[in-house]
Amino acid sequence: MNVFKSWWDKCKRHPVLLIIVLVVAVFAVALIYRYKVERPVDYSKIEEHFKYGSIGSEPMSGLPYWIWKVLPVMFPEKIPGGGDYRAFGFLYEEDRDLPIGVSKRRVQGIDFVWLNCAVCHTGTVRESPDAPRKTYLGMPANNFKLYAFVQFLRDAALDNRFNTDNVLARIDSLDGDLDLTETIAYRFFVVDRVRGSLIDLRRQLAFLDQQHPWGPGRVDTFNPYKAIQFNFPMDRVPREELIGPADYPSIWHQRPRQGMQLHWDGNNPSVEERNKSAALGAGVTPVTIDLARIERIEDWLWELMPPPYPKPIDRTKAAQGKMLYERYCADCHGLKEKDTYVFDTKRFKRLGKVEPLADIGTDPGRLNSYTEALAAVQNTLYAGYPWRFKHFRKTNGYANMPLDGLWLRAPYLHNGSVPTLRDLLEPASRRPPVFYRGYDVYDWDKVGFVSRVAKENGQAFFRFDTGQEGNSNSGHEGEEYGTYLDPAAKDALVEYMKTF
Repeated sequence: MNVFKSWWDKCKRHPVLLIIVLVVAVFAVALIYRYKVERPVDYSKIEEHFKYGSIGSEPMSGLPYWIWKVLPVMFPEKIPGGGDYRAFGFLYEEDRDLPIGVSKRRVQGIDFVWLNCAVCHTGTVRESPDAPRKTYLGMPANNFKLYAFVQFLRDAALDNRFNTDNVLARIDSLDGDLDLTETIAYRFFVVDRVRGSLIDLRRQLAFLDQQHPWGPGRVDTFNPYKAIQFNFPMDRVPREELIGPADYPSIWHQRPRQGMQLHWDGNNPSVEERNKSAALGAGVTPVTIDLARIERIEDWLWELMPPPYPKPIDRTKAAQGKMLYERYCADCHGLKEKDTYVFDTKRFKRLGKVEPLADIGTDPGRLNSYTEALAAVQNTLYAGYPWRFKHFRKTNGYANMPLDGLWLRAPYLHNGSVPTLRDLLEPASRRPPVFYRGYDVYDWDKVGFVSRVAKENGQAFFRFDTGQEGNSNSGHEGEEYGTYLDPAAKDALVEYMKTF
């Protein structure tokens, strides 16, 4: 106290000293605020937070905002079909600078952007080719081409035009608003660091070059996880584990799913662990994860209902279909009664349980990509914290999912190898061996997306070949799956499933 009083007396005798001290203090606070305090962009409405809010992926995995902006301008020839991020299926809303599923956070004085939950769980539907797109939150991202987007970043990293002078020139051409300190940071630190990180990413994900492109709406969840999170020697991973693409799932109405065997292969029964694991897949790390903002999304998803089927339903035919559904499907998938989807696992004994691969007979790639070794290291994540992972395990099949909101979850089977519900009720030999994905016009008769259109307005859609590794449309067929029913009975089943 005496020291402070002496210092204060000295300042009173020398006002200039006091001014200097105050200026230095203000400058120090400003520096700390600018370079030490992280500032995510927040949104009051939960839907906006889901679409554009941060989950903590930007600090370690993100791109500086202005590098994100200039990459498509610098390397348009590396984007399939040209253009900007829309070519990868990113969805832009009017007057929005960033697409749905990309968030912004200021880190060490620089704005960074990267992915959040919505990028994999927001899709679109058109009623007809001339109709406007309608966006649905929580549905699988039927447009998003993650494989192509990652390959674009990997290719850009090796291009010698990716250097400081060119990046700053492109930022200027876009009327970039970098201030003096940001300009200095970009010139002497940011650009080189980002390019180095992307080159490292290229090395980590070198195994992608051994895979078939996943196509829109699909992701190989766990092989990138092995490489980026745990540095698995991917060049020594057996081929049978290396091809594991699967469809993005829907994420609405999570509360009744708690305790069911989650993920396609049922490797975890905890919704909270599944969510934090998915966040890691979006670029979060155990150090940067933003638990408060993820919890805000979790709270919303507990009760978020799927959108109802928007077209008229033939109730007489649906009632006929319900009787068939109860006989063939309900024990594994639950059912819809009146206005409620029934998730009762005591009534439906196999709902939310893993069906052995030997019984269901669907493609093994996704199941094989998840290994006991990966489960073991996953259960070490967050050690020392209450939210430490402890439920991951290796299974022997695929989980029987509840089917609420089923009409928006096409294509079907875990790997999206069957375009419509009506096709799924046929034996594998009669399902389309080749079809197109990425077209969001809906097939209201067969329930799924129109799958025979190869191109529209110059945009080519993804040719899905069920003969390729990981793409088999086999399984989920035979007497107990209803694939032997007559056509009228199958039509009735589809009519009933529209009510989900």
